[in-house]
Amino acid sequence: MKSRLPPLQSVYYFYMAAQAGSFKIASEQLFVSAAAISQQIRQLEEWLKCELFIRQHRRVHLTTEGQILYKYAQKGFSELYAGIQRLTQDPSPNQLSISTHPAFAQHWLVPKLQEFRQKHPDIILLIDPKDALVTFQDDSVDLCIRYGQGNYENLTSIKLMDEVLYPVCHPLYQKQHQIESVNDLYRVDLIEDMIPDMSWELWLNSIGAPTGRPTLQYEGSLFVLEGALAVQGVALMKHTLAHRYIQEGKLIRIGHQAIRSRYSYYICAPESYLQRKKVKVFIVWIQEQIATFTLSGLNELDIIERTIIERT
Repeated sequence: MKSRLPPLQSVYYFYMAAQAGSFKIASEQLFVSAAAISQQIRQLEEWLKCELFIRQHRRVHLTTEGQILYKYAQKGFSELYAGIQRLTQDPSPNQLSISTHPAFAQHWLVPKLQEFRQKHPDIILLIDPKDALVTFQDDSVDLCIRYGQGNYENLTSIKLMDEVLYPVCHPLYQKQHQIESVNDLYRVDLIEDMIPDMSWELWLNSIGAPTGRPTLQYEGSLFVLEGALAVQGVALMKHTLAHRYIQEGKLIRIGHQAIRSRYSYYICAPESYLQRKKVKVFIVWIQEQIATFTLSGLNELDIIERTIIERT
């Protein structure tokens, strides 16, 4: 018994000729000559040491051995075609599932989604807020929006926007503690996110302000933002999360200095997912939103083009 398979091209040419019942018709379907079909099948017959076709003038008929092979070839190529279809076709063309960080979803993305729904009412949106990077091992998620450096294994990343960091607090807290500038922050309660890139000490040192110590630490910007809104102190915040509340008067930015983060926002997914129509539509929409957001929110900031060293 042979322990290896015959050349796949020969098997496929056999399959197409058996399905058509004609070398000529198979050659037209494959855009090759009938002689090429005949040669590949002859090589397969030699490899198998049996005849697969009874050759007549205009038609060919399968031998008993040919019928057996055709049965399995038909099943095999059908399964292979189904697998390829699964990779290249969208299993849910009218549902768009997006995984992203909970804070970004709640405070930046979700408030803007009504406009997307109005433009694309045929697309059902499913927002999956989680910190862990999706592995795309199934069809449950179409794309991720991540905050990092874009180097995600086996995924294609599209940069959306940079991030800047600055201090904010509730208007009542500013008034109670008479905070006029970043030089006053050393003497107030500082709320700090424990993830890398959000160190108060590094931020204050970078702009040359007196260094204070954080009195409240939370793991995750969602809790840091809630702490600032709850009048607990001054928070070092991402612009994407704070800007909306500054516009609404619920938070006040302290000073005009901001430091560009070493991380940015990226859309990431397998390359084949990015070719899905609904994903392309969403990418165009979110890029439009980002263009408007950055123009309206960053023009009044003095952004220091310096990377904050990651905390160890």
